[in-house]
Amino acid sequence: MEITFTPWRLDYIKSNKREEGCIFCKAFEEQPSFDNLVVFKGQFSAILLNRFPYNNGHLLVVPKTHSDSLFSLPEEEKLELSKLLCFSEAALRKIYEPQGINVGMNLGEAAGAGIVDHIHFHILPRWKGDTNFVTVTGNLRVIPEALRDTYEKVKNFFKENPPSF
Repeated sequence: MEITFTPWRLDYIKSNKREEGCIFCKAFEEQPSFDNLVVFKGQFSAILLNRFPYNNGHLLVVPKTHSDSLFSLPEEEKLELSKLLCFSEAALRKIYEPQGINVGMNLGEAAGAGIVDHIHFHILPRWKGDTNFVTVTGNLRVIPEALRDTYEKVKNFFKENPPSF
């Protein structure tokens, strides 16, 4: 039997506490860095890596406005959010050459939102067979790339190819 060690997940598994304040609002107050996983900040929205990704390249596209509703966002924010979501798709296709891409948003706790009060899109590359028996039987997700490596790839892509709007 092969054993896969994922020590970075232990803090998450053992932790029952939430960070003070909103992690997405904090991301807009700080400069992009590996510590906050922000890879790009626009005027009204930002792109972050998911700290606990489903797959390598799992991005979050986040509006600046702290809201639990997509409908309530200002129009200029909806527009930039949409543009960054499209740009994230292009970035993931170029960086990872996936066979597919998932885009989703969970509105409310009942819908599966882990961060209920500040909406955000998930966008992640997918490949045939990237979910296998390990996830189903072992309750374990195997991600073949270190988070820091993902951060560097995505950050460098955005630095070399800044979105223009």
